[in-house]
Amino acid sequence: MNVIYDIAEFKPEKPVILTQGTFDGVHFGHQKILRQVVNEALQIGGVSVLLTFYPHPRLVLYPDDNELKLLSTIEEKVDLVSALGVDYLIIMPFTQELSRLRADEFVRDILVEKLHLTKLIIGYDHRFGRNREGGIQEMVLFAETYDFELEEIPAQDISASIVSSTKIRHALLNGEVHLAGEYLGTAYVLRGKVEEGNTIGYPTANIRVNSSYKLIPKNGVYAVWVYIDEKKFEGMLNIGFNPTFDDKNWSVEVHLFDFNQNVYHKEITIAFVSRTRDEQKFDNLQSLINQLKDDEKEIRAILEE
Repeated sequence: MNVIYDIAEFKPEKPVILTQGTFDGVHFGHQKILRQVVNEALQIGGVSVLLTFYPHPRLVLYPDDNELKLLSTIEEKVDLVSALGVDYLIIMPFTQELSRLRADEFVRDILVEKLHLTKLIIGYDHRFGRNREGGIQEMVLFAETYDFELEEIPAQDISASIVSSTKIRHALLNGEVHLAGEYLGTAYVLRGKVEEGNTIGYPTANIRVNSSYKLIPKNGVYAVWVYIDEKKFEGMLNIGFNPTFDDKNWSVEVHLFDFNQNVYHKEITIAFVSRTRDEQKFDNLQSLINQLKDDEKEIRAILEE
């Protein structure tokens, strides 16, 4: 996949089948759209293109809003889109100037004049232009005006629930990482560098997550897979404050089973499988260690499934 950060460098010599949007998380619904883009490009001998934006528009429009948490970093988005076979990922800087383009200006100046689209494929809830003023009805008119094809992908359902980044965020904030994985079509992941953790019989690696905007699931204990140097390990992860020790510092710490290598300062990836319990405060250290032994037994069983 070709990743382009300057839209002026995109000079297609084949028909352009395009979709565009933030695509946070590249969830099941996004994947349906991208696969359609890829398939149609193959059918006509064209190129498949995703136009996305960085930073996330809300970070530019509401710089003082610290509530936004994202499902994927830009690096994770690149990996997820690449895995779907897209030819070009265009990462366009999102600016105040871009946000002020009217819907018709965005289509004319960006999609038509710079990207030379042949066909646009978008989801049922797609919005675009200043104040998100444009929708599918407006795009139908623009397609007629600028002579490009338009295809709308209808709502995608899992167990009768429409898939959306908002639903996935809610699932993660409730600790429902398995449900989030169903919506995403793959396990939810965190990436970060390893810092020294505690050593109370269960040595842990403290993870410094790469992005301050990355959504961290609800505090508690989780069964996880851990990827280090392309190798996969079983692990149990704790998110929270270690209440037994009255620790005021929130942390993400993982213990890897059957592992004794030094991984400090390495970049690792954590893939969530399921949440097993809330954080608990124990009366003494031995009670905590006993619970961790029970956690390990339960989590090993989960991961073996």
